[in-house]
Amino acid sequence: MSTEPLGLIAGSGRFPFLVAEEARRRGVPVVALGIPGVTDEALAPLVDTLTWFKLGQIDAPIKALKDRGARKVVMAGKVQHVSLFGGVMPDWRAAKVLLGLKDKRTDTILKAVVDEFAKDGLEFISSAHYLEHLLAPDALLTRRPFSDDERRDAALGWKAAKAVAGFDIGQTVVVQGGAIVAVEGMEGTDACVERAAALARTQGREPALVVVKVAKPRQDFRFDLPVVGLDSLVHFKKLGVKALALEAGATLIFDRDRFASDADSAGIAAAGFPPEGPIS
Repeated sequence: MSTEPLGLIAGSGRFPFLVAEEARRRGVPVVALGIPGVTDEALAPLVDTLTWFKLGQIDAPIKALKDRGARKVVMAGKVQHVSLFGGVMPDWRAAKVLLGLKDKRTDTILKAVVDEFAKDGLEFISSAHYLEHLLAPDALLTRRPFSDDERRDAALGWKAAKAVAGFDIGQTVVVQGGAIVAVEGMEGTDACVERAAALARTQGREPALVVVKVAKPRQDFRFDLPVVGLDSLVHFKKLGVKALALEAGATLIFDRDRFASDADSAGIAAAGFPPEGPIS
């Protein structure tokens, strides 16, 4: 087994914790980089080193990873897309990267950063590395299957979500009663679903939402992989979500067994579907 350390760029949430825990279980040292106000400080005991950097720094993080012997790097955890548009003071290297961008889409920015790290011999690998067992299966996750209406809504939402994801706008669409209610933008999945529930109520209806979450048509597994977890499930129950459709093999489900059990308890049908989506 290789003892070469794994570099971990840690955002918020459970994602970096799961990567660190699985790497440790396999005997792989973890060299982590954290972002103040984003990365949970509780990650520190699970990794060999945790060094803090601000958004917009590239040169110092590259040096830190190289100095600690890391050559392969995983990006795990959420950094709100809006963070890329304010309050960031780029270092000279980041400024040079930003000046060369053709647009300011999230994928464009992240790919440029990945390419910059590669110039120093640092290779970003799949965000699902070590976590393949948590990818959504092409199967029903819960005891309750989708109703016919929920399946039709999921099929409609899937087509819309794939189209929207292709433009790097978002990866989630919310449907109810044969109508697209909300499309994810920079605000993230939970805020998108909250907006959908509010819109349903303005029409005098109780939310009975179908949430569809897909990968981009040319998803780069090194970053921005679709993710759902227990926190989202609590949010979904409160907002009236009745069904959740996920792209199999391309969406991570944190705490997958408990996720399925809690979805059952919440009365939410959840399933993974192939890239072409459900057949209505």
